[in-house]
Amino acid sequence: MKNISADVMETKETKVKKEKVPRQNMPEQDPKKRIRNFEEVPLGYSEKTAIIEAKRCIQCKNPGCVRGCPVDVKIPEFIQQIAEGRFIEAALKLKETNGLPAVCGRVCPQEDQCEKECILGKKGEPVAIGRLERFAADYERNSGKISIPPAVKPNGKKVAVAGAGPSGLTIAGDLVKLGYDVTIYEALHKAGGVLVYGIPEFRLPKAIVEAEVEYLRKLGVKIETNFVIGRTKTIDELFADGFDAVFIGVGAGAPVFMNIPGENLGDIYSANEYLTRSNLMKAYLFPEYDTPIVRGKKVAVVGGGNVAMDSVRTALRLGAERAMIIYRRTGVEMPARQEEVHHAKEEGVEFLMLTNPLEYIGNSLGRVIGMKCIRMELGEPDASGRRSPVPIKGSEFVMDVDTVVVAVGTMANPIIPATTPNLHTNKWGYISTHDASGLTSRKGIYAGGDIVTGSATVILAMGAGRKAANAIHEYLSGK
Repeated sequence: MKNISADVMETKETKVKKEKVPRQNMPEQDPKKRIRNFEEVPLGYSEKTAIIEAKRCIQCKNPGCVRGCPVDVKIPEFIQQIAEGRFIEAALKLKETNGLPAVCGRVCPQEDQCEKECILGKKGEPVAIGRLERFAADYERNSGKISIPPAVKPNGKKVAVAGAGPSGLTIAGDLVKLGYDVTIYEALHKAGGVLVYGIPEFRLPKAIVEAEVEYLRKLGVKIETNFVIGRTKTIDELFADGFDAVFIGVGAGAPVFMNIPGENLGDIYSANEYLTRSNLMKAYLFPEYDTPIVRGKKVAVVGGGNVAMDSVRTALRLGAERAMIIYRRTGVEMPARQEEVHHAKEEGVEFLMLTNPLEYIGNSLGRVIGMKCIRMELGEPDASGRRSPVPIKGSEFVMDVDTVVVAVGTMANPIIPATTPNLHTNKWGYISTHDASGLTSRKGIYAGGDIVTGSATVILAMGAGRKAANAIHEYLSGK
């Protein structure tokens, strides 16, 4: 009995000691310098710092962090390996359940998922799980010691995946390791989906995405680009070609506008087009890449999510003298990650809160020169629980702008539902599924990610891909 008490006391003392070690900061580019380049802002942990941070983990016996992870990463295990200096082993442990660890370590909202459940966060700051994930993945890639699991004996079944975004890449990686012959069909000329067309270089370098995609290729995943499911071939034609199951992970990339006067004026972009031009088509490197983009001096971005932050921070780097977020609620309701808002404020972005556009004003050449707005106040909560913004009568004003980026959401592309008989969708056009497995109204067809949920996070799309992989495996293995 005495020994048990001593063990308990030691555990409590260890926990208190680790709580006193502060969460390790990650070095970043200076804000004044980074607003004029597209290089990554956070610079990553050193080996020494990663070990210090990893040793803060108290190795819970019932870790809440794992329950908070949509792809079931073995968090305490990989962190313990980092604490012991076994960095390659940590990366391999991550990749047992996460095929995109370097991506997730950069763009996953850990503060609302795994880190939110960390017991150290109850009284202080949680373990920096995302930063450690990034460190381990980067260490393996930079070491050149990327190991590929032994090839699995083929099981004779073929699966087609529509879309090479987070959900599609995840399900492909999971299924190929189970012996399936997997082919991803991607509409754009690069694999990665929103990871390459939507997220800017300064937040997620394209070389990182390319390395993660190349890893999947080495596992045996086949990727065909410039292939539009529903146009190049329909899903039924894929079945006719011998595929046994199809997963739809095409995201929700159709732009949404506000339907207010003047939206057809020149230099008003959807966030989809603005970011795709800059990111995937390398407009920020013009004239090295000949993709044109307007380099506005007075840029207004309408919206308050991560896409809005990406857009406004891109505008700064393209030379904007004034880059503004126009948001109809307050900062409390803003859905963007706190880290992105913090970085934007450091870089000089202006936040015009409780403000909503009413009309765009153009010049004789049909280009936008002004935006008429109205002040708002918060009323009662809406269906999502956020307080509804209400216009303040007589508070209209006009602000000078020469570029506007509309980042108020996206909607489902209708091509696949329109070309796939009896594939049910909901009233918003998103594909309907029976449950978390992703099974649709058609036998053998599964779906997941934004095409089912609407715009969400990278990690939730990956989680959907993982669940669908398990469901397809059960279906095709006769379970």
